[in-house]
Amino acid sequence: MRIVQATLEHLDLLTPLFVKYREFYNELPFPESSRKFLEKRLRRKESVIYLALADDEDKLLGFCQLYPSYSSLSLKRVWILNDIYVAEDARRQLVADRLLHTAKQMAKETNAVRMRVATSRDNEVAQKVYESIGFREDDQFKNYVLPISED
Repeated sequence: MRIVQATLEHLDLLTPLFVKYREFYNELPFPESSRKFLEKRLRRKESVIYLALADDEDKLLGFCQLYPSYSSLSLKRVWILNDIYVAEDARRQLVADRLLHTAKQMAKETNAVRMRVATSRDNEVAQKVYESIGFREDDQFKNYVLPISED
């Protein structure tokens, strides 16, 4: 397996797996909107997307997408690991581990103070993977969400 940073040329390969990721979280697939969303992030350099590709073919095994943020308290960059997904037939092959290690290395190279990730409370598999890489549950801050409706 090889890990590469996604470019616009990878959109056709990435979009179907991104759609499956959205469906995993019970969202409607919206393939065209999903492709446009990814294209916009890549064109504007608003995210970093890593792809795990099979060695012998251009088969996408998984991806992760990170968004930059900043910490006013530490005066440093923070990376938000917003999306990570491994194709069903590639699970238990350490794809997520490789993607996470690559993301962690990029965070170090950009002098980030930390990476943040959130997952469903019942997604114990993801929680174990994150903890195995070194993520710790935040006990300093309680996180809140403010939904913004179209009302």
